[in-house]
Amino acid sequence: MKLQCIVVDDSSIQRMIITKLVKNHQNLNLVGDFSNAIEAKSCMSIHHVDLIFLDIEMPVIDGFDFLDGLKSKPQIIFITAKADYAVKAFDYDATDYLQKPISLARFDSAVKRALLKYTIAKENEEDDDFIFIKSNLKKMKIYTNRIKWIEAFGDYVKVITEDESHMVLATMKSFEKDLPKEKFLRVHKSFIVNIEKIERYNSKFAEIGMNKIPLSRNKKDDLRKALTFD
Repeated sequence: MKLQCIVVDDSSIQRMIITKLVKNHQNLNLVGDFSNAIEAKSCMSIHHVDLIFLDIEMPVIDGFDFLDGLKSKPQIIFITAKADYAVKAFDYDATDYLQKPISLARFDSAVKRALLKYTIAKENEEDDDFIFIKSNLKKMKIYTNRIKWIEAFGDYVKVITEDESHMVLATMKSFEKDLPKEKFLRVHKSFIVNIEKIERYNSKFAEIGMNKIPLSRNKKDDLRKALTFD
């Protein structure tokens, strides 16, 4: 498991130190590092981010103002030279609060906390988000976050998950209605995809692993909007 991270700090030296720590950690992937909140927000409109290492004191837009402007907030590990902001930081549901200079042990402790929080959130999401399907005369509970895509097969629908696939006597329309709209999109008359599983896409296909899912011409803009993070 790797958390997708960005680093936001106006100090080039501090930014370099933190990005090095991120790159050297086996459970973190650096999406980008930025000297200001505007560049960071622009990156987040294109890339998924799980965790932000965020300096509080920055010119023009400080760390708190940056968070106030986000519609969807990833986990936050605040970084600052002062202890004065600690109480306010935790009002923002911060995962942790690191005071400069940052030791490796303290950094690792903060990341461990972020990984635990991420795991718990995913488990809760899995517990809450499921559907029942009827396959081989049996009703089965399928967690929606494990579904990769749904494909039409005549009078049947094929549900492809991370582990297996199931043939279900149903219509695409009924599946589309039952699945959470914020996670699934019908991109073709014969395909519904889990937006979170898409790795790449172009004008003709969305790619999930080695599989190419065809896109209808009138669905390209819908997919682009769905993959844009606020």
